Amino acid sequence: MAFAWFLKLCHFAILLSFSIQSGCQGAEVHLKYRYPFIKVASSFGSPEPPLPRPSPTPSSSTWKNRAAKKYDYIIVGGGTAGCPLAATLSQNFSVLLLERGGVPFDNRNVSHMENFHLSLADISSRSASQAFISTDGVINARARVLGGGSSINAGFYTRASPSFVKRAGWDGELVNQSYPWVEKQIVKLPKLAPWQDAVRKGLLEVGISPFNGFSYDHMYGTKVGGSIFDHNGTRHTAAELLHSANPHNIHVLIRATVHRIVFDTAGKVPKAVKVVFTDEKGQKHEAHLSNDKQSEVILSSGAIGTPQLLLLSGIGPVNDLKMKNIPVVLENNYVGKEMADNPMNTIFIPTKEPVKQSLIETVGITKLGVFIEASSGFGQSGDSIQCNHGIMSAEFGQLSTIPPKQRTMEAIQTYREKKPDLPYELFRGGFILGKIARPLSTGEVRLDSTNINDNPKVTFNYFSHPYDLQRCVEGVRLMEKVVRSKHFAEFTNDDALTMNMILNMSVKANVNLIPKHTDNTKSLQQFCKDTVITIWHYHGGCHVGKVVDKKYRVLGVDRLRVVDGSVYNESPGTNPQATVMMMGRYMGVKILRERLGRRAGL
Repeated sequence: MAFAWFLKLCHFAILLSFSIQSGCQGAEVHLKYRYPFIKVASSFGSPEPPLPRPSPTPSSSTWKNRAAKKYDYIIVGGGTAGCPLAATLSQNFSVLLLERGGVPFDNRNVSHMENFHLSLADISSRSASQAFISTDGVINARARVLGGGSSINAGFYTRASPSFVKRAGWDGELVNQSYPWVEKQIVKLPKLAPWQDAVRKGLLEVGISPFNGFSYDHMYGTKVGGSIFDHNGTRHTAAELLHSANPHNIHVLIRATVHRIVFDTAGKVPKAVKVVFTDEKGQKHEAHLSNDKQSEVILSSGAIGTPQLLLLSGIGPVNDLKMKNIPVVLENNYVGKEMADNPMNTIFIPTKEPVKQSLIETVGITKLGVFIEASSGFGQSGDSIQCNHGIMSAEFGQLSTIPPKQRTMEAIQTYREKKPDLPYELFRGGFILGKIARPLSTGEVRLDSTNINDNPKVTFNYFSHPYDLQRCVEGVRLMEKVVRSKHFAEFTNDDALTMNMILNMSVKANVNLIPKHTDNTKSLQQFCKDTVITIWHYHGGCHVGKVVDKKYRVLGVDRLRVVDGSVYNESPGTNPQATVMMMGRYMGVKILRERLGRRAGL
């Protein structure tokens, strides 16, 4: 233990000395990018200033430049899994981590809870999120920033259930070591906001018990989970897990968009040898794996980005690839298939007075397969009412009551002009959220173009399975009970609002492109269908036994692995980020043990 602390002090001293030696310009870059090994992609191939080294290590030599280096691991995607994975592998091997977005450290929309919705509303090319609309008509977002989904989500941190770990075939002891590795670095105990406390009491009042207090564990009942927001509302993302990396063995390139994986097809089995990416200036580069047969390209681009990149690299259904004139490397009809998203529905509750902003802190875990959560304090100010929030805005939610072909720019402009005249209560209040666990409705990811910057076609087929719709109805009824609990009396005027009025208001406030039935909220089935939205828990598309093996190596090719939520059959726990970050650490340790064991002849 003492030796581990000594290593941490040495690591800190190295980083500190580097920032001092770099001068004013270097210090500015260091502050912006946080770690000296993070560079913009256009620096690939430029001279690499050596970091001060306390003593030479046999695992790495001085790198004259990044392009000349052949890497032991190339990780595509610096997200919730990619960052902890890269940090872990760098302890013993050379790692190149490629992230298509920027850094979260200098982005106020990412770093501050108060700007949570603005990050999702930003549809510019430099945004931390990339909006897409599923073919179902549900607006969604893909992370485009170092730290991945942990940089744009609602921050809730809670572990997977023991049964999920067992079904995944994971080593329970290593899992229980990997979660704390994450938690000690970025997870905080939230200070419960008044809205969250009312929800907690309401959940217990309607029978979602027992109260399990503060816990990371997944247990039936009501609990308070962890958060990656601290008490000042500052977000701590998976990118901060790079603090644990060996700075001599890792290069992180931001604004590096990987277009495809290149294979050597001369042997019996295609072998990954390099990746092709472009930098922020549009210049093309190639990054090469070392010749060691244990070296790998690892895809950590998420449940949408990873299947998309496999398809663009020639792994997928032959007919689909040929239609896009993509050379076929390997036929696999399962790539991108059986994608799922946990459908969510919300009830909007207008309040007498403005309520303090809160994101998810409390959760009710039911045996019905429904999770109940809450948020509050969105859009309280006059500025928020005047603000155009882009594609994620209520403009589009209101326009959803208009038939699709009539949603013209003129109609949007008319709504924007009238927006300030809407009742203020539409922008003052909070939400009760109900989401379905383990949905049986599945869809797919298919290429829309061969441009990696374009979103693929994503279909979730929400509520196509009747059991999902049945559970949604049960969830809405449960949310109604919570809203009617005595603990919400201090926020709402029960005499003035009927539940039908609340449901109608919720339909109008909902943001998706599904036509609405505001006069039919007595049908809870219709309410579920009309108001379905996402909470970014999509998963699948690269399932074990179909696209990858039990060690997440891509079937039919060598030196290619997947480590992200695309391998999941279900979303872990109530919120997946904890388990995805844990998985990055877990798989890093597993890979190191296996490779180092082989070196030692074990």
